[in-house]
Amino acid sequence: MSDKPQKKPSITRQLPLLALGATLLLSGCSAPAQDPGAGAGDDKDPVAQDSRLTAISDSGTLKVCTTGDYRPFTYLDPKSGDWSGIDITMAKNLAQSLGAEPEFIQTTWKDLMPDFKSKCDLAVGGVSISLERSQQAYFSEATLDEGKTPITLCENVEKYDTIKEINKPGVRSITPIGGTNEKFADEHYPDAEIIRFEDNNKIFDEIIAGRADVMTTDASETRWVANEHPELCAVHPDKPFNFSQKAYLLPLGDDEFQEYVDQWLNMSKNDGTLKTAEKPWFG
Repeated sequence: MSDKPQKKPSITRQLPLLALGATLLLSGCSAPAQDPGAGAGDDKDPVAQDSRLTAISDSGTLKVCTTGDYRPFTYLDPKSGDWSGIDITMAKNLAQSLGAEPEFIQTTWKDLMPDFKSKCDLAVGGVSISLERSQQAYFSEATLDEGKTPITLCENVEKYDTIKEINKPGVRSITPIGGTNEKFADEHYPDAEIIRFEDNNKIFDEIIAGRADVMTTDASETRWVANEHPELCAVHPDKPFNFSQKAYLLPLGDDEFQEYVDQWLNMSKNDGTLKTAEKPWFG
């Protein structure tokens, strides 16, 4: 062991250690106190606050996009300006359940999705569920199961009861612009003449007048049209060409609003509300 006396640490070496200890002590003592109003006792779900349920309740208005040209689901009378249809009646009932008034905003099938996303809380009117639409919006649970089937003059039912018979040169297949009817025609009738018609309210008059031969649309619409126009017959509406469902468009990501609408719809199917809305159109 060395006999040399040990040197004490210099004051300059001790100062940094003392400063570090003081800093740690002060930081521990001066940590900001938690707001007693935050966390515990805060019952508001931030996601729920952003839901349309809150917005509709605050505004007192349910904004509904619909085309107004697709009976029996939606129709806007050009003379009176009155709305009618199965889905119009149901939208009014939904608004009532939310303590709100419905505001119907007319759109077209071509502009349905952009108008819905920018202007509306809900879109109704015989809207078919599709994967393309599901990428941009939620759907409610299905309101109706059906599929595409032809409608034509009653004398021509046997001429146009298969896709093969319709998909022939010289057959004039008429369809509204935009929506699933046009997509079905484009996919299945490449060899036929496809007539794209702007006014869905007058499209069946084209068949009656002889300017078109057949239209392929949803079985529910063919049933209603056949009742309205005795010259026209629905072609095997109980055995459509494909399977599809109708539902209501809802904002993408709004789980709370979707759950509410689904629960309301489930109750409406079981308490007679939906059947009452359908009766004037389907009998």
